[in-house]
Amino acid sequence: MRVALVQTRTPATQAAAVDHVLPLAREAAESGAALILTPEGTNILQKDRARLAAALTTVEADPVVCGLRDLARARGVHVLVGSALVDAGAEKAANRSLLVGPDGGIVAWYDKLHMFDVDLPNGETARESAAYAPGDRAVTALAGEARLGLTICYDMRFPALYRALALAGAEVMTVPAAFTRPTGEAHWEILLRARAIETGSFVLAPAQGGFHEDGRGTWGRSLAVGPWGEVLAGLDHDGPGVLVAELDLAAAGRARRSIPALANARAFSPPEALA
Repeated sequence: MRVALVQTRTPATQAAAVDHVLPLAREAAESGAALILTPEGTNILQKDRARLAAALTTVEADPVVCGLRDLARARGVHVLVGSALVDAGAEKAANRSLLVGPDGGIVAWYDKLHMFDVDLPNGETARESAAYAPGDRAVTALAGEARLGLTICYDMRFPALYRALALAGAEVMTVPAAFTRPTGEAHWEILLRARAIETGSFVLAPAQGGFHEDGRGTWGRSLAVGPWGEVLAGLDHDGPGVLVAELDLAAAGRARRSIPALANARAFSPPEALA
């Protein structure tokens, strides 16, 4: 199965994002990929909460989502809109991953479970929970012959989610991201390869990269990892681009049979505090 990961530097408005993202998605389609994946925040990246709230619309009305749905329909491919930031009502947004089928219909959607509420060593702070309503369910969905486990960015630090997705049959974990530059340099590749090894799964991580209009910096370095933890393909920069990889879906089964960690795990009682 050929896949194409789109790396973007999404602007601060949806109108500009359409002009930025769609040419890259068309390039991905030209590669012959059956599945095209875009990063977190594909439709808009805006740190100013008031401006973001004023800009957000529904999934159905978002011009970037609509453009990618049209592309999926025209090319007859699956497209994972890694995430679109959309209006969720109740004065909150949703960070929502959308799997679009070859007919342009939305096959499945997933709202980011884990909110990035942190104070980084370099002085940067993030409080996603102030603007976004977290999801409450794990999601798998079929894209052709591949069963995807849908996750977003910070989710990658929570291995229990990936184990649950693997046990539900997912063999390809999708991790669209807008990783910060300090954490990306330290942890990006290590965490993605660890999630692949632990679950015997492919991990596909299309990323935002570079310095954006809203002032944020993201790490880039989109990555495709095999179920043995090997890097199948990766970008070595933070600029916009397309990464193509070939997946032998049977490799997930081989990895899980070789190291049957999913089957061998046992329930246990939590540790007791010792004096």
